[in-house]
Amino acid sequence: MTTGLYGGAFDPPHLGHVEVVRAAKAHFEPERLIVLVAAVPGHKEVEASAEARLELARAAFPDDEVRLDPHPWTVELLRAEPFDDPLFVIGADQFCDFPTWQEPDEVLARTRLAVATRPGFPRERLDSVLGGLERPDRVLFFDVEPNPAASRDIRGLAAAGKSLDGLVPPAVAGLIASLGLYSALPD
Repeated sequence: MTTGLYGGAFDPPHLGHVEVVRAAKAHFEPERLIVLVAAVPGHKEVEASAEARLELARAAFPDDEVRLDPHPWTVELLRAEPFDDPLFVIGADQFCDFPTWQEPDEVLARTRLAVATRPGFPRERLDSVLGGLERPDRVLFFDVEPNPAASRDIRGLAAAGKSLDGLVPPAVAGLIASLGLYSALPD
């Protein structure tokens, strides 16, 4: 039984994240997909609390299991939890940074990677990462429709009181407004 894992800060989750999950489910047909909200991301600062980001992710992924991931690094999660045939879903940009992850070869020993690529993404960037891995056979690629949404830009729009239409699911936009998230960002 394949378990898809899709992790991130989700500060906030946007339509690009939703598309990656949709495409991964269509391509790989995992029996289970878990969206993992990083409680304390090891790789970036977050604006919203873990609890708020968890609520936003549940709104963005209503058909999937969504929970907090207490581990700052993916390798720690994979060591701590015995997932059935795990398939860790990431975007092509994250894959290009994969060599900088904590113990990337250990991550690949414990899970396969499903890398979402969009049209026009330079294949040579992906191939250069693959060439440096002990187990490149554990990396699978699938296509997604491009989406220009970026969490940083969405936080800025929310802080300015602008519409988030077309960038986040409507339920996420509603929660951002009702919880007053991102409205007190520094200039």
